[in-house]
Amino acid sequence: MDVNIRGRNVGITDRFENYVDSKTEKVAGLLPKAQSFEVRVSRLSDRSPQNGDRVEITVIGPGPVIRAESTGGDKYSAFDVAYGRVLERIRRMKDRRKVSKGRGLTSLSQAAAGDFGGVDITPASVETLQAVATGAIPVAGSEENEEQYSPVVIRTKEFPAEKLSVDEAVDQMELVGHDFFLFVDVETSKPSVVYRRKGWNYGVISLFEG
Repeated sequence: MDVNIRGRNVGITDRFENYVDSKTEKVAGLLPKAQSFEVRVSRLSDRSPQNGDRVEITVIGPGPVIRAESTGGDKYSAFDVAYGRVLERIRRMKDRRKVSKGRGLTSLSQAAAGDFGGVDITPASVETLQAVATGAIPVAGSEENEEQYSPVVIRTKEFPAEKLSVDEAVDQMELVGHDFFLFVDVETSKPSVVYRRKGWNYGVISLFEG
């Protein structure tokens, strides 16, 4: 497994490189087919409320990409936290695959095909899905042509549509550490989102044209 370390506005010393190298053995043991362990270190600006360093770790190999990041007073403490998150996501992925192979368990794809009738998941109502799809979400107390102040900042991102199964989407969500993951269901071709619930429970919402 190749180890690549890059610094932005911060120097990368031999001591830090050796520290990172010593930690990658455990990742290589858990993911023997991993191809690259990339570490990006950046210095936070003085205007940041939390001065220090940010470390981003990306593990690349066959299968989903694993990412984690953290900030800390220095690059060592930030790396340790991000590294711990990477290990946790790898272990969660392996544990989930073991559970999915157990007897008497219902896979997410089977649950979705049966409208989640046998699991503790309540799909969103048709009205809610239509409101999300059309953008018709009413704002309480708003009046026509009246400019409303809102402290909420909405950022927009666009990504290429990726066709996955429900199980593959859950794996991707776990490995990047998000609470939800947008994808196109490979079985139905519907825009869908998986999201995390308590424990090992997940939910799926799909959009359709009324």
